Amino acid sequence: MIIFKFHFLYWIMAFICSFCGLFKNFLYFSALIIIHEFGHFIGAKIVKWKVKKIIVLPFGGITIFDEFLSKSLFEEFIILILGPLFQILFYVIYNKIFGFNTLLYNYHYALLFFNILPVYPLDGYKLLNIFINKFCSFKMSHLLTMTISSIIAIAFFIINLYQANFIMLLALIFLVIKNIEEFINHNLIFNKFLLERYLYSINLKKTKIIKSNNFKKMKREYKHIFYYNHKYETEKTFLKKKFDIKHKLC
Repeated sequence: MIIFKFHFLYWIMAFICSFCGLFKNFLYFSALIIIHEFGHFIGAKIVKWKVKKIIVLPFGGITIFDEFLSKSLFEEFIILILGPLFQILFYVIYNKIFGFNTLLYNYHYALLFFNILPVYPLDGYKLLNIFINKFCSFKMSHLLTMTISSIIAIAFFIINLYQANFIMLLALIFLVIKNIEEFINHNLIFNKFLLERYLYSINLKKTKIIKSNNFKKMKREYKHIFYYNHKYETEKTFLKKKFDIKHKLC
């Protein structure tokens, strides 16, 4: 079952649009958002990811998963790509049945463009993160992607201050806040990644040897063998030492 949560900003925007005679516009845009997120949901069902909830905002949606951070990058890409594909399919079918609609045309391409921005938590950010994870460690990938995301979010926010576009400004304020939160939680997210590897048996086919005791080199799709002090140890053995030390310090 899909659990939709409508953000309080969504209801505020619905009220403003109704008051200003733009409720029809709001409905078109809402339909595109919901279809887009439904595509992500179908993708999650295909690759058997658990969807926790879908948050609907006035300028987009966020699908939240209840999964390990070490899940397959290819599976994440499938989920990611089905969002815009469902949106495009909906747009094409609508035009075939009802004919060309200027409002739908504008909102469809605006949403596609907005979502492709590499800004957390948009699809463009997730696509960039998937790409960087192919070459870098989990920690470095998250840090690099968040740095790029924050720079672009702040730049768009500053530019939009002079455009007097209320909806875009609201969206960018939300994105800047989310990026600040994600940056603050960087170490927490990395420790969650490590703790999952320690506590659970995650099915990973690739193996990487790390010739040090540096956990920061661990990659998302790999299980690791640590070579340190002239001996090899599994990542679980190494992580046990890390978390046992922390437990004793507490």
